[in-house]
Amino acid sequence: MSEEVKKDYSADSIQALEGMEHVRMRPSMYIGDVGVRGLHHLVYEVVDNSIDEAMAGYCDAIDVVINEDNSVSVKDNGRGIPIDLHKKEGVSALEVVMTKIGAGGKFDKDSYKVSGGLHGVGVSCVNALSIHLHAKVYKKGQVWEQEYEKGKPLYPVKSTGETDDNGTSVTFRPDPEIFKEITVFSYDTLAKRLRELAFLNKGIKISLIDRRHKDEKGEFISENFHSEEGLKEFIRFLDETREPIIADVIAMEGEKNGIPVEVAMIYNNSYNENLHSYVNNINTHEGGTHLSGFRRGLTSTLKKYADNSGMLDKLKFEIAGDDFREGLTAIVSVKVSEPQFEGQTKTKLGNREVTSAVSQGVSEMLEAYLEENPNDAKTIVQKVILAAQARHAAKKAREMVQRKTVMSGGGLPGKLSDCSEIDPEQCEVFLVEGDSAGGTAKQGRDRNFQAILPLRGKILNVEKAMQHKVFENEEIRNIYTALGVTIGTEEDSKALNLSKLRYHKIVIMCDADVDGSHIATLILTFFFRYMRELIEAGHIFIATPPLYLIKKGNRKRYAWNEKERDEITNEYAGGVAVQRYKGLGEMNAEQLWDTTMNPEFRTLRQVTIDNGGEADRIFSMLMGDEVPPRREFIEKNAVYANIDA
Repeated sequence: MSEEVKKDYSADSIQALEGMEHVRMRPSMYIGDVGVRGLHHLVYEVVDNSIDEAMAGYCDAIDVVINEDNSVSVKDNGRGIPIDLHKKEGVSALEVVMTKIGAGGKFDKDSYKVSGGLHGVGVSCVNALSIHLHAKVYKKGQVWEQEYEKGKPLYPVKSTGETDDNGTSVTFRPDPEIFKEITVFSYDTLAKRLRELAFLNKGIKISLIDRRHKDEKGEFISENFHSEEGLKEFIRFLDETREPIIADVIAMEGEKNGIPVEVAMIYNNSYNENLHSYVNNINTHEGGTHLSGFRRGLTSTLKKYADNSGMLDKLKFEIAGDDFREGLTAIVSVKVSEPQFEGQTKTKLGNREVTSAVSQGVSEMLEAYLEENPNDAKTIVQKVILAAQARHAAKKAREMVQRKTVMSGGGLPGKLSDCSEIDPEQCEVFLVEGDSAGGTAKQGRDRNFQAILPLRGKILNVEKAMQHKVFENEEIRNIYTALGVTIGTEEDSKALNLSKLRYHKIVIMCDADVDGSHIATLILTFFFRYMRELIEAGHIFIATPPLYLIKKGNRKRYAWNEKERDEITNEYAGGVAVQRYKGLGEMNAEQLWDTTMNPEFRTLRQVTIDNGGEADRIFSMLMGDEVPPRREFIEKNAVYANIDA
């Protein structure tokens, strides 16, 4: 940090910006939603306060515990929230922080130079949405406590004992009146975010303990996250299932134009570009000025080196920006004191001054690396040349796709059974595995708003295919044509134009077995790598056909898993016939409509990307060349699986 942060973190540092009366009434305004994502965001808000202390240099250990009653405790060894009297509010600063929306040291430039957290609503929002919250502050040789119910203090802040520790502990239990669908925290979801924070803030020790579950040894499930090398280790973690083509991770860390910039990157033998960007620990999946700066620095520096090397002399066409990023995994992390966010989900950085800071840092880093590592430099340029040649071939294949799209007058795919409705918001298309199931779906659908596109067998695994092979694949061309989207810009050959999207619900409907799951994963991999904008805009869904039909006399019920099957069987009390559906083709049209396609009764799972880096790593692991990590993942996560690869 270039500025010295004021060490006197006292009540005067706390600024109350506004009340929190509306938090309980409209929680989604403050935490995004009241589903799985919003529930876990409560933990992130509390952890962000501790991370802010760490970034300011006052904390190096954070402990997160999921308790038996599904409450969560977060404890750090920072300075501790101020407990002295807040002059303006007339109560303890701790109570102000806990009960006033927007109250916190992060709004006082003297207390924190930068702070994390997307919404900036702080721990008071967590308090408002919790049925009970217990705050403890270890400060000035004493333990200070206050408890709250639904955001309201039960008693004034009081001292309850002596201590040699410093820090803050917050234990909260989400209010089931607010989180009606789910109040159960996912260990894996929290672990992914805490691991990410450890990589982004090297040197911090973060622990996670789940007191609800024990392992084979009878100990609580737990994990410790700590990174000494930061982004370099993060890159190795993300790329563990890919084969690098250079000796080591290229990295830089420093301050440019007053902005702390950290970058790490490596080239691998894949055909995908995987860029991940962060601002104050926030994953900016829509990119922004820091990503533009990275691309500018990368392209200009590598282009200059490649030109001077003479390796491009025989190339018959120009190198494009895309070519420098094929097979690249990179992370850009910046710390900005007053970030300006824009974009659909407010995760696109808009600060213009960041572009030149990142561009300068990347250029200096790459110039030094290329000069000191001539063999790696040559390998990178060769990769760029191959990417350019593949892009040239892909352009021709892409133009073939464009010519066949509706906008170009080429007509719809012959296999597509379209709907009569023309308003895309009302329309949905089912991507169905195989002609047999496709035929049943065509009979069972509502022709007014439901279209059916049967896919033949398993589509191409795009994770291991060059771009032109993807665009030449007939099934993939049919998907592009049916959806009506256009592909490619000068800056990004995979960029989608969604303005002509013909269906706002795109439903993947496959058999509920191992093969069906594999096909669904192949389709999802394609969407993630080539149509990610559709996922981010909330257009991709997965249908959930039932596994069982249970009959007794004239009564019949469907079950989606073994537990439901057993419950229904017990309820019917004997004499039941259980049919196991091996595939969609075994259902008749009426059954498929009743269970899987009828909007009144079906269950659709919307595909979302909560963590871009983790999604990238998992797709690479599941669909890449490395077998051992895939086997381990399947053994850990599969409900049913015959592992033969």
